[in-house]
Amino acid sequence: MSNSRRDFIKITSLSAAGLVFGGHYVHSAMQTKRIPLAGDGGPLRTPTYCEVCFWQCAGWVYKNDEGQIQKVIGNDDDQNCNGRLCPRGTGGVGMYYDEDRLKTPLLRVKGPDGKQTYKEVSWDEAFDFIAEKLQHIKKEHGPECTALFTHGSGGKYWGDLLKAFGSNNIAAPSYSQCRGPREVAFIATYGEGLNSPEPLDIRDTRCLVLIGSHLGENMHNGQVQEMSDAIDNGASIITVDPRYSTAASKSKFWLPIKPATDIALLLSWIREIINNEWYDKPYVEKYTFGFEELKNYIQPFTPEWAYGVTTIKPDQIRESAREMANAAPSVIIHPGRHVTWYGDDTQRLRAVAILNALLGSWGRRGGYYLPDKLSLPDYPHPEFPKITRTWRDAMNGKYKLADLALASGVCDATIPSPDLDCNIKGWIVNGTNLIMTLPDQKKTIDAINNLELLVVVDTMPMEITGYADVVLPECTYMERWDDLRVAPGRTPSIALRMPAAEPKYNSKPAYWMAKEVSKRLGLEEYFAWETFEEKLDWQLKQVGSSLEEMKRIGVKNLPREYGNLFYAENEEVDFYTNTGKIELYSTALEAEGFDPFPVYTPHMEPPEGYYHLNYGRAPMHTFSRTANNPNLTDLMDENTVWVNPKVAKEWGLQNGQPVYLQNQDGVVADFPVKVRVTERTRFDSVYIVHGFGHADKKLSRAYGKGASDSQLITRVLMDPVMGGTGMRGNFVTFLFEKESEVQS
Repeated sequence: MSNSRRDFIKITSLSAAGLVFGGHYVHSAMQTKRIPLAGDGGPLRTPTYCEVCFWQCAGWVYKNDEGQIQKVIGNDDDQNCNGRLCPRGTGGVGMYYDEDRLKTPLLRVKGPDGKQTYKEVSWDEAFDFIAEKLQHIKKEHGPECTALFTHGSGGKYWGDLLKAFGSNNIAAPSYSQCRGPREVAFIATYGEGLNSPEPLDIRDTRCLVLIGSHLGENMHNGQVQEMSDAIDNGASIITVDPRYSTAASKSKFWLPIKPATDIALLLSWIREIINNEWYDKPYVEKYTFGFEELKNYIQPFTPEWAYGVTTIKPDQIRESAREMANAAPSVIIHPGRHVTWYGDDTQRLRAVAILNALLGSWGRRGGYYLPDKLSLPDYPHPEFPKITRTWRDAMNGKYKLADLALASGVCDATIPSPDLDCNIKGWIVNGTNLIMTLPDQKKTIDAINNLELLVVVDTMPMEITGYADVVLPECTYMERWDDLRVAPGRTPSIALRMPAAEPKYNSKPAYWMAKEVSKRLGLEEYFAWETFEEKLDWQLKQVGSSLEEMKRIGVKNLPREYGNLFYAENEEVDFYTNTGKIELYSTALEAEGFDPFPVYTPHMEPPEGYYHLNYGRAPMHTFSRTANNPNLTDLMDENTVWVNPKVAKEWGLQNGQPVYLQNQDGVVADFPVKVRVTERTRFDSVYIVHGFGHADKKLSRAYGKGASDSQLITRVLMDPVMGGTGMRGNFVTFLFEKESEVQS
């Protein structure tokens, strides 16, 4: 819909009189070539790996005698789950049976009354429209003016299509909105990042430090299981969190830190460990660079100084530092996953990396193991064309250390600016609800309204679908083939996903969609396989397996090729840094004009009557994508706002009382949220679980349930090192009714 502002269309309206039916839909849907299901009518158990979160645990889908999907369980041979799925994984069947699913392709049109609406179209019509728009963008602006946002397996195929088309603007919000600062910090320190799953030897650790990591609530399955084993074996847990989380309840130390002061605590811990000579002297001498400079730098950061900043008492700082040192090198200061908090996040994670290095935990049992991953060849295809312009052109030279595309950077490059050589004109959005994922919703919508093409590929009518020109219904992971899961771990492994049932409704897998669009763009040579099974079988045979074998076993664990799991005593190691050492003093950061050591900077305090907005996860939900799942809403159907009793008394709040949350910029959440009065959160903070407050009525179970933290995140604190979007600098207060309700 070039040169016109998009109306947000609630897909629920399509069931009313506003729906426009495509003239070819019924005929074309019946004529669409059937995608074969291997083992049709045969196996009652098929292998899969979970798509409910990024952990991608391997499992088995079971059907009854009538061929109906009944349950999914873990694969005993899978290192990610050890045969046990988490609540999200076992509830994945709900995705398949959810009657609110997207059912057929939709195209934005003007209805009889002149208003924008969607009409149901055939797959051919949808693909023809997309190809025509992409060709127009290529001709008028260049192929680099297209971009992909993705979270999920389907992104691989759309990414290949985009690279073949001539663009590598491929962004996952999980980088700049989640783990990016961590990756850059560890690369700057050790010469390599952590990836997923993180190589943490939790099962053998003697001390696990969780500083802002809600392990057990963010439900990283393998790590939660290993933490349970470690506790049974006598390991101590140190939890640093303004909230008394589930992990804090299992901890020897709970340090209820003042929000935005974590770097101060980390610097004080580093000082204690160095000044008391609790660090691993042989390890530090052999493997690190910049120790003496670090020792001089950290002298001002006493526990007494940190107490005045963090509110953690000096004796607690000293005792917890000693606890780590007594366990070293079998100690882990957990790097976290969602680490985009306050805008200084790369430096905070640098402090985490430094602390691990001082204690000698990198490459040591009970610390960080050395992962191995299979190198799986791609199915043969031509080289992708050389790219000359990218999202970086919109950044004016900033964020050179970011090693992946920034979703926020792609968004910025979409908003017209005379300084830009290439404004992005077309988005493909695969499996990520950008309206609730990217911070600053207003800017996201502004970017969307400047697009010439927005294609959304999803299983559910998430908010982002209401802004699309074309909506493509993807079938769930239980109904499709996908690329092999190739996971790093203690040993390399591969896992197979195959369909357990035919796709419901008129939904299709993303690989089929991308291949069909490639034909219309003249790029089919990049998808040269005839069937997806052919592609998988070819790849598997290159590594000594076959599709037939993987159908039987689901998961294959392979011998290590990288060497030992841990460093041998006095082993010579060349780290991929400028100095070949673990860089306590970062030459890479210094070369880009940043501080080589972590720096604590005081952050803004909440105005009177406002409180830090802290948000997190729940073990039965993944972001906003599971809020409508019929199996998982039974476990938790809305969030609550945690309020300290002192604050509740000041405001006269009672348990279960609905309130509206308003942030420092006057933005009020669309829906009220119930109060939970609890001493498990500090008096200067409130807490809510992320992913609720959906505004589309088509999500029949999630609509209007709880408050959306995403709406309230309008102040974004940009990380100057790599462009991560710090989202914890927002404050909220309470309203008992919205202004519009008062006026009415």
